[in-house]
Amino acid sequence: MNEPQADYDNPWKEALEQYFEAFLALFFPDAHAVIDWNRPTESLDKELQQIVPEAEVGKRLADKLFKVWQLGGEEAWVLVHIEVQSQEESDFAERMYIYHYRCFDRYRKPVISLAVLGDERASWRPSFYGYALGGCELSLRFPVAKLLDYETEWQSLEESTNPFAVMVMAHLKTKATRGVPQERKQWKWSLVRRLFERGYSREDIVRLFRLIDTMMVLPEELQREFKEELSRYQEDSQMPLLSRIELDAKQEGILETRRDDVITILEVRFGEVLPELREVINTLQDVSVLTQLLKQAIAILSIEEFQQLLEQHLAAETE
Repeated sequence: MNEPQADYDNPWKEALEQYFEAFLALFFPDAHAVIDWNRPTESLDKELQQIVPEAEVGKRLADKLFKVWQLGGEEAWVLVHIEVQSQEESDFAERMYIYHYRCFDRYRKPVISLAVLGDERASWRPSFYGYALGGCELSLRFPVAKLLDYETEWQSLEESTNPFAVMVMAHLKTKATRGVPQERKQWKWSLVRRLFERGYSREDIVRLFRLIDTMMVLPEELQREFKEELSRYQEDSQMPLLSRIELDAKQEGILETRRDDVITILEVRFGEVLPELREVINTLQDVSVLTQLLKQAIAILSIEEFQQLLEQHLAAETE
């Protein structure tokens, strides 16, 4: 049974977009405490793309930049870096400093830089960049949330109604069940069932279900079993919140998002994407194939090379 590749970036990015205050409340309470939450926050994806070097655009899919207001009435910026799949990166702290400075240099506003580390190396905890030379000293110290630390706080996560507690549990169990899809299905079902039992609103149940479903990908057969189990649960408990139509719509939404991501990366790297190539990408129905193509779009050297890889994927599907 082939295991599709898990998607961490897109669920984290969407969760940040929808639950930014809850994110800070769980991971970075000091930052949460200085923001005036009675005033609207603004997500600044386009502005972030102007800060991030072109070579880093694809790698930084889950990063987010927000405009917020301090309690004192002044404007500020919150720059969130998410490292969700990689292992140790020797230049991570330096990159944190570079993005921080570019953000300040461009907008001349106070910047809060935050990092979430979702990797599997417990000892990797970069939180400082600096140097001193000839009497000149430069430094940046930034808060870090290490998701592995929450493994020892599992009961607190289960009892929490913070949406990001769900994200942490889904992330950790997706990592822990790599190569054991049957166990992943069991954890996925446990987390989804908890959405119904924790008193979330219908809107939050539907939204968080989509994030879990996107991250904790299953082989087609197990995903079908999962949907059937969910349908039976809703019927037995008389909680018809997610219809089969909605479940299918969520899957289509995942596909559409992934197709858009592939096209966007190609546009950023190579300019205009021909309509014929767009049409082929928009016909793809396998999330794992699209996720693989997204990673390849980041690394390839030319649009022609991408077309060759796409043809290989299409040929493999017909075999």
